[in-house]
Amino acid sequence: MSDAESNPTPPGPLEAYQRRVLGVLVEKAKTTPDAYPLSLNALRSGCNQKSNRFPKMELDEDQIERTVDSLRAIGALTVVQGDSRVERFRHRLYDWLGVEKAELAVVAELLLRGAQTVGDLRGRAARMEPIAGMSELRPILDSLVAKGLVRYLTPPGRGAVVAHTCYSEKELARVLRDLGVAGEPVAAPPAAAPPAPGPAPVAPPPPPAPAPPTPPADDLSDELAELREELTAQISELRDEVERLKQRVEG
Repeated sequence: MSDAESNPTPPGPLEAYQRRVLGVLVEKAKTTPDAYPLSLNALRSGCNQKSNRFPKMELDEDQIERTVDSLRAIGALTVVQGDSRVERFRHRLYDWLGVEKAELAVVAELLLRGAQTVGDLRGRAARMEPIAGMSELRPILDSLVAKGLVRYLTPPGRGAVVAHTCYSEKELARVLRDLGVAGEPVAAPPAAAPPAPGPAPVAPPPPPAPAPPTPPADDLSDELAELREELTAQISELRDEVERLKQRVEG
């Protein structure tokens, strides 16, 4: 079967196995490029990996083969022939989704783990591409929202939860229910509309005497919240590293 043409538009719902395979291909391409493209066995191992995955899966070879065939049919990956005549698989998501490097790292983490807070997402995506802080993540998320690849499940801001847009309606309803959120996902805040024309201005009364300055409590609160999110992301990274070391010792 020939590969489909590139399609830089939101892909719509993808099955859970498809999301896992694509997330693994992106992750391994960025974190272990010497072992990429992946063989069928390596792809299966990555899909069934215990760390950096939610939910945990146990896919067999037939399930991986069927999933690869379905993704190849829609142009999301391609097959390359190695020197050993073993088929290897390479994703085509840069063209297929129309994204940049850091954007693809964010999408891959959402495909591998599902919905998560922006703080956790920043720390996890940073293992694939440098995303130094929330100030760097926010424009990436804004771009992905505009491209229809990411949605906010809770209001944007401190502790916001985001997800990819590849869930089916049934899956999305379950995710929202697990988060305790009713109804549809929230939209990112739109740009403010210009004010409507009103009557001619009236000369203002004399200004009152200036009030004594108050401490910038809001600014301090925002700064503390951002530091809290950064700390949460670093804790998540440490937990992932401990899990990887544990698996290496046990294996």
